[in-house]
Amino acid sequence: MSTLKAAEIDRFVANPPDGGGVVLVFGPDTGLVSERASRLVAKASEGDSDPFNLIKIDASELSSDSNRLIDEVLTVPLFGGRRIVWVKDASGKNLVPSVDPVLKLDDWQTLVVLEAGDIKKGIGLRKLIEPHKRAVALPCYADNDRGIDHLIDEETREAGLTISREARAALHSLLGGDRMASRGELKKLCLYAMQKERIDSEDVEAIIGDASAFETSELIDAAAGGDLSTLDHGLERLTDAGSKASVIANQALKHFQSLHRMRIEIDAGKSAQQVVDGQRPPIFFSRKPKFSQQLRIWTLRDLERAMSILSEATRVSRLNDNLGVPVLSEALLTVGRAARARNQRR
Repeated sequence: MSTLKAAEIDRFVANPPDGGGVVLVFGPDTGLVSERASRLVAKASEGDSDPFNLIKIDASELSSDSNRLIDEVLTVPLFGGRRIVWVKDASGKNLVPSVDPVLKLDDWQTLVVLEAGDIKKGIGLRKLIEPHKRAVALPCYADNDRGIDHLIDEETREAGLTISREARAALHSLLGGDRMASRGELKKLCLYAMQKERIDSEDVEAIIGDASAFETSELIDAAAGGDLSTLDHGLERLTDAGSKASVIANQALKHFQSLHRMRIEIDAGKSAQQVVDGQRPPIFFSRKPKFSQQLRIWTLRDLERAMSILSEATRVSRLNDNLGVPVLSEALLTVGRAARARNQRR
């Protein structure tokens, strides 16, 4: 098979193929990787929790014993049923020597699910799996606006709640970097509003107002607005809280991409207020003045430079967790200093 497109992945997870095969679940959104792998295993096993049929292996075990995987694949279930081997934490491990012998088998009935992090195209497990007819790769990237809307609808529907347009807009600015974290915040929000029929923006601020996601929007606004004191404080808080640098970097990049699109409209003749008010999904009311201020500070050329800096910070932080925080800090401080200098010049 090949790497499935976004529209195909949910259908595949809901209806995994019968018989044996290898499925690589990978991508920078570790929460989404974990969620899809768990759902795939649950659906394929049809609720069978027999430990002889569902085998969970840490990837480090395969690194030290490359024959372990094929041994598990060729093991016949004692009491019937479907055998599934679920390999966890495959990021940064060379599993090619373990997976390659499985793919060379003429036929096998065991389903192998590999749960990994971000892998570049054409290398490692992707290079091995994508061309094979009995293997498939499921990429997991951060939710876009449509994905966030789907997640909001899913959780509110399950809780029997509706949500106001303003509350939905607020959530768009807070969620999306990591599926598991986003879902967790939504579940807390729905639990808080359980006695109400509708979730309002006040509920969002009350529940997610002190969460790292909300702090992230404040941090990004500080960088885009040149508020270096708030930026320094925000970086310290997020670092101490153990926030994931790659998630913050990606959200900062998305913010500047939005500013870039809005700046194009302003340069075409619209006022900053018109552009800000016309955004869909709408911008949370408390952030509108900040967007207007940032649009007065940044030119198209400067925004393109900022996006380049943040894009590189996102790339590096995804590849190396140890470098994530210092690289992100330097990128945001560079952007913040530029914003302050341009604001002072104005």
